[in-house]
Amino acid sequence: MNYRMLVTVDDSTESLRAAVAAARLCVDLRGEIRVLTVMENNLVGEKLERATSLQSFERRHEAATHLLEFVRRQICAEGVEPSRVGVKQANGEPFNLILDEARSWPADLIVMAVSDERRVRSNYVGSVTEQVIEFSECPVLVVPGPFQRRET
Repeated sequence: MNYRMLVTVDDSTESLRAAVAAARLCVDLRGEIRVLTVMENNLVGEKLERATSLQSFERRHEAATHLLEFVRRQICAEGVEPSRVGVKQANGEPFNLILDEARSWPADLIVMAVSDERRVRSNYVGSVTEQVIEFSECPVLVVPGPFQRRET
């Protein structure tokens, strides 16, 4: 069986931890990984980009390309063969694009980080992660951030 894992990443340390966890699973399962990053589009951001610089989108695209290459190298450093690691960049609504990619590829598992800086809905799972968990047709592995001890 060729086990397929879709790993979503952004520029957070939590998503890098999720990618490394997926890589370790991939080695054990002899699977393959597709790394997806989504540049979210929104009206405020688009208007701000037009007002400040026409090259802003190109810089974001280039940064996403560098991020994907960095994550690909990290996954390969964990022992996944380079031919078993793919990367993809998308623009739009992250929730929809993640689910679309999981269906069309098709993924056996979606791997995501636990954090969402916006903390819209939950202290534990970000809003995009929460939506993916709710509507995904395949299992979703949510990788927690680093454990922090509470001082009593």
